[in-house]
Amino acid sequence: MSMGSPSTSMEILLEEVLISSQDIPGWSVASDQGLTVALDITLTEELKQEGVARDLVNRIQNLRKDMGLEVQDKIHIKVSKHDALVDAALINFAGYIQTETQALSLEQNGALEGATLLDMDDFELKVKIEKA
Repeated sequence: MSMGSPSTSMEILLEEVLISSQDIPGWSVASDQGLTVALDITLTEELKQEGVARDLVNRIQNLRKDMGLEVQDKIHIKVSKHDALVDAALINFAGYIQTETQALSLEQNGALEGATLLDMDDFELKVKIEKA
């Protein structure tokens, strides 16, 4: 067994250290009292679609109230075609939308007579609700 050089230790005081943080693209970072949390805030297509579906559910629930429908009343929903994001949200989250709104059907149509124009956050969407 060979003897190596003796190990050297050095003490660094807290006041001699500078700790800094910088933003990471696509992440939100916050620090407080020695705790740092980083959240991935990248919006995937699935998250965007889910956002559209949740917003639509909220708007349909308000339409149900305006129509004086009871919670257990079943409905049929018709929605105008819009763009790829909205159309994909209606397809991929159809079950969620129907369950949350007591809808027996969710149908996409090109033009809807007598539809309500919903002012969504980034776009407008025509929706027609009929009591089943």
